[in-house]
Amino acid sequence: MVPRYARPDMVAIWEPENRFKIWFEIEAHATEALAEFGVVPKSAAEALWKWWATNPSIDVAAIDAIEAVTKHDVIAFLTWVAEQVGDEARFMHQGMTSSDVLDTCLAVQMARASDLLLADLDALLEAIKRRAFEHKMTPCIGRSHGIHAEPVTFGLKMAEAYAEFSRCKERLIAARKDVATCAISGAVGTFANIDPRVEEHVAAKLGLSVEPVSTQVIPRDRHAMFFATLGVIASSVERLAVEIRHLQRTEVLEAEEYFSPGQKGSSAMPHKRNPVLTENLTGLARMVRSYSIPAMENVALWHERDISHSSVERYIGPDATITLDFALGRLTGVIDKLLVYPERMQKNLDKMGGLVHSQRVLLALTQAGVSREDSYLLVQRNAMKVWESDGQLSLLELLKADPDVTKALSPQEIEEKFDLGYHLKHVDTIFARVFG
Repeated sequence: MVPRYARPDMVAIWEPENRFKIWFEIEAHATEALAEFGVVPKSAAEALWKWWATNPSIDVAAIDAIEAVTKHDVIAFLTWVAEQVGDEARFMHQGMTSSDVLDTCLAVQMARASDLLLADLDALLEAIKRRAFEHKMTPCIGRSHGIHAEPVTFGLKMAEAYAEFSRCKERLIAARKDVATCAISGAVGTFANIDPRVEEHVAAKLGLSVEPVSTQVIPRDRHAMFFATLGVIASSVERLAVEIRHLQRTEVLEAEEYFSPGQKGSSAMPHKRNPVLTENLTGLARMVRSYSIPAMENVALWHERDISHSSVERYIGPDATITLDFALGRLTGVIDKLLVYPERMQKNLDKMGGLVHSQRVLLALTQAGVSREDSYLLVQRNAMKVWESDGQLSLLELLKADPDVTKALSPQEIEEKFDLGYHLKHVDTIFARVFG
């Protein structure tokens, strides 16, 4: 975790103190259930919760010191808790194995991290929606291969992003459900030394579902899907960030990141206003995506379990969620304050002498009885003259002066094909599909 790209609420989920708190809750709830089923004295669970009610400080350094000797983190934690609670603590962890604690804790952390990320997505969606409606009918050039194609609106660009991040939200909801599973099944997952009802009790207390079959560990395909989903969300972040970066290029300058008073763009060139936030988002997206590969490699463990996944998850659990949380927050800020220049959009639309209307003329010629091949050649030969003049010539005027074109279409019919509004007639339909 890099502090520069971290926000406190998400960081708190992965702090050692919080992890130990979740471990305690798992152990205490399990002991509570064991007492209910007559396996351990009720006084054992009461002692644990009585100590917990004092809101004790978790001494991370002391636990780490014990682990330095035991070389086992869960045993170190149990030893420290026993020192605080006293003799009744010996009934903790009855019939359980370390993975019961570790995997269930990770499930809690990923579920809580998902909740923060879902809130991030809601904030981002709200910002995108506001800008979409603000510029619903603001015309701009659509580009394919980076080259002028046909007119769109800036609102449609935002609507595309809204639909994409809505899908991201749906995927994350599903991924959260997939990883929010509890396993308290004991060694090799057979429940030989612990009643399955204990697992059900702990799962209910922690807001988790029960893992149908855990081979001592929760199957890592669940985790792989979770981190893959984060990678897809990061890719959507990058897609929108790259769009903004392109729109901010000097030659385009249809939109740009907000440039605050006192901000500096370059140590050497005082005129610079660079898309540094969206460039940063591209980099962060690369990192989040990279965590999905080791998560997938974690799926194939030896037999009922090994711990090759453990070290990986100590990295990717915090880093992927913390980084994506920061990225979503940053993107929301970019969209919220994005400077949009409709006049420049119109100027760029007009830049290439009406070439954006070429398809309408092509279709009109075919409907007037000219073959598609000939129609294409007629429009293209005039369009290339405009292209080579860098937009100094007018496609409309060239077509009206072309006798092969005017054999099929009157000047008025040609002019009708250069109506910008024609391209925007279904914007309302698209918005209704996206926003309801």
